[in-house]
Amino acid sequence: MTDAIPNVLAERYATPAMRAIWSGEGKVKLERELWIAVMKAQRDLGIPVPAGTIEDYERVKDQVDLDSIMRRERITRHDVKARIEEFCDLAGHEHIHKGMTSRDLTENVEQLQTFRALELVRTKAVAALIKLSSRASQFRDIPLTARTHNVAAQVTTFGKRLAMFGEEFLGGLNALESVIQSYPARGLKGAVGTRLDQISLFEGDAAKAGELDEKVVAYLGLPLAFDAVGQVYPRSLDFRVVAALTDLASGPGSFAKTLRLMAGHELASEGFAKGQVGSSAMPHKMNSRSCERINGFHAILKGHLAMASALAGDQWNEGDVSCSVVRRVMLPDAFLAIDGLLETFLTVLNQMEVFEAVVLSELERYLPFLLTTTVLMQAVKNGAGREAAHEAIKEHAVATIGDLRKGTISLNNLFERLAADPRLGLTSEQFTLISEQGRANTGAAAAQVDTFAKKVQTLAQKHPTAATYQPGDIL
Repeated sequence: MTDAIPNVLAERYATPAMRAIWSGEGKVKLERELWIAVMKAQRDLGIPVPAGTIEDYERVKDQVDLDSIMRRERITRHDVKARIEEFCDLAGHEHIHKGMTSRDLTENVEQLQTFRALELVRTKAVAALIKLSSRASQFRDIPLTARTHNVAAQVTTFGKRLAMFGEEFLGGLNALESVIQSYPARGLKGAVGTRLDQISLFEGDAAKAGELDEKVVAYLGLPLAFDAVGQVYPRSLDFRVVAALTDLASGPGSFAKTLRLMAGHELASEGFAKGQVGSSAMPHKMNSRSCERINGFHAILKGHLAMASALAGDQWNEGDVSCSVVRRVMLPDAFLAIDGLLETFLTVLNQMEVFEAVVLSELERYLPFLLTTTVLMQAVKNGAGREAAHEAIKEHAVATIGDLRKGTISLNNLFERLAADPRLGLTSEQFTLISEQGRANTGAAAAQVDTFAKKVQTLAQKHPTAATYQPGDIL
């Protein structure tokens, strides 16, 4: 028995659907799908294909025996030739791969894998957006201490915070959709991209060779094909794909990092399943391990993006395969990583909790500080100089936070101090009103949540299957 080295992304984090696209068996099935599409397109354009031949190939295309293929490869010393022989023996014909080179096969199959994986990622991303929108609407009106530079700043709502990350996520999905809609297949261009072999097959008819490309991509469900490509499709396309995946992960990445920070202050939690253990040594701990995983996946994607950028713009003449070893790691693992990230993100969205009592307690501690811009504007309206008022507020705010940190006071009395300062010219009654209104005044937060929810609702209508998608049982 061989002690195989595992791919942890595939074995531990990715779903069966994503693994199937990038598995050895899955790749063979896509190769056969391509060969069949080429046969159909060639038949449509007048290349003789005996009746029943295509049907015979279709009947056996899912019968994949990797061991048998490997035994053939040990004899032929050529992986593509081994897979051609295997498929032909199963079907009982020799009508595939006409006018094709190995690159006509391998380039297009890798693109098929990429395109099918992009479609799967889109479904899961839409599902996550729908759930995130639902959570944002659920927590739409829970006031929260917003932070900039991780320091208390103004009042927001937890729903608005989720909508903020959701809008970023939606932007990433739009970029992904653009890649999907404009994704070009290499097509059947021959050894250096001139279509010479297909033109020869069509007895010199270059127009038919060009039409063949259009028909093949249509049979495969791809949007379009390159025209003047060389032996390999430009690796800048791979960069575009991995960049879109990395972009897509950014919204969930920021969400996960923020939820980790909130969990540390007991404001919220990613959820804690029955029987779950946070620490082997400290029984009280409920670590945000799923959010940490999301951030880890994002780091992996950034690493693969660096790999993709190294290949973009590095093509020699009509093409070479120095990129092969990089792409064999980069492409599947980037998709396995985004798959695990989205599955984990969905799980967190389903299980997360908000501890409203702690959120309110934090808000009460910081509320006077959060309303100092309102106090400043009110003082200016009452005739105070803007800079003088700013200096007075700063003086008392620094003193108040210092006393809170030292334990000299237990409650925030900033407004009492400001009311007693004649430089502001505001009464205690005015500060009471500012406090009451400020606690409930979250600006446009509620409307921003509603706007985000409407955008996602429109998206959900375009992707009805995504609305019912549920993540798998992840470790």
